[in-house]
Amino acid sequence: MSKPIAATPERGNGGDSSNEIANSIAEAIAARQLPPGTKLREEALGRLYSVSRTKIRAALLILSKDKLIQIVPDKGAFVSQPSETESREIFAARRIIEAALAREFVAKARPADYKALEKHLKAERAALAQVNTKVRSQLLGDFHVMLAEVVGNHVLKEIVHELVGRSSLITMLYQSDRDAVCSSDEHAAFLEAAKAGDADKAASLMLHHLSHVEGALRFDGSVSEGKRDLVTALLM
Repeated sequence: MSKPIAATPERGNGGDSSNEIANSIAEAIAARQLPPGTKLREEALGRLYSVSRTKIRAALLILSKDKLIQIVPDKGAFVSQPSETESREIFAARRIIEAALAREFVAKARPADYKALEKHLKAERAALAQVNTKVRSQLLGDFHVMLAEVVGNHVLKEIVHELVGRSSLITMLYQSDRDAVCSSDEHAAFLEAAKAGDADKAASLMLHHLSHVEGALRFDGSVSEGKRDLVTALLM
């Protein structure tokens, strides 16, 4: 996608591309202006962005590929609503896979890899400081994909990429700002153990981290919600 634009769009622009519209809607989902399950009506979105329904459909297709929305035949497009059961199954699978990944990473990582990951940690911190929910969730997830890239197993990388992508949506919707900061701290602790060559500790820290993230998810609606600007617009 192109560079994100504001979560609340300006009306009457008419020049937005489908990528820009998709980014705007994605930002609104991340800011919890569009709660899980919200129906995204093409006609209302067309009025909101002052574009054709063809351009809106293209934006919705982009969002569906990123798993941020679901397009249901004959019913329309809806903000994705991962269930608690699905979320827990994803994290269970990640614990099995990423404990082994942690050990492989320690065996194969080189100084340049650690340098790249330390730079990534700084980007995580910057996103946390800006309270950018969408970017922070992506960056926190990308940390794990980078570990898989270092290991060099293409099949493993594809599996981790898929699981992390689904997890990023879940944390974007159900993780608090405070718990996101803890996740970044745990990434730093993992990296320190790995750099010291302690594979057992690195694997243990990875298991703790994933269990902590899962345990902190709030499926009861207690995670604070943003303004409902887009919800109001879609109901007009």
